[in-house]
Amino acid sequence: MNRQIQAVVVMGMLMAAQGQAPVRPEVPDTLKAPAGEEVVLAAHATGTQIYVCQQGADQKYAWVFKAPEAELTDATGKKIIHHFAGPTWKHIDGSEVKAKVVAKQDAPKVETPKPQAIPWLLLSATGHSGEGILSRVTSIQRIHTEGGAAPEAKSCDGSASGKEVGVVYAADYYFYAPVR
Repeated sequence: MNRQIQAVVVMGMLMAAQGQAPVRPEVPDTLKAPAGEEVVLAAHATGTQIYVCQQGADQKYAWVFKAPEAELTDATGKKIIHHFAGPTWKHIDGSEVKAKVVAKQDAPKVETPKPQAIPWLLLSATGHSGEGILSRVTSIQRIHTEGGAAPEAKSCDGSASGKEVGVVYAADYYFYAPVR
């Protein structure tokens, strides 16, 4: 992530920690949260994208995405959310949101040789549990991704069938809820 983007993200998270809502990040139009929603939480994730080697209907083997496994931190570095299969996000206050992808776009190309980044996403909430900050979230953005892309296809064959691999990734997540 370039330093300018990092500074914007850190400023947004600091504002959130001080009780001020973070600003909407600059994203392509297809990834913008709906009008009438505001950012209620911004957090930085580090973890893995888990892939499993499977044989498809075409009899070819491929790495298939299984689930994320990540911890999201606030501006001070405190772990506040656990992200796992569903996709699901569970906040330390007990609230939880599940979501589905509604739009995605390839991550911007970087000039330095870094691992391929997973796409940026816009997700829409499909379910909630618990009381707390995530209980009213309606949209989620995953942006500023680094790493996490599936392993090379040639490493998935009959001898690797069923094998799971975790690929390290990082991203920024923005959680939106209706304006109060």
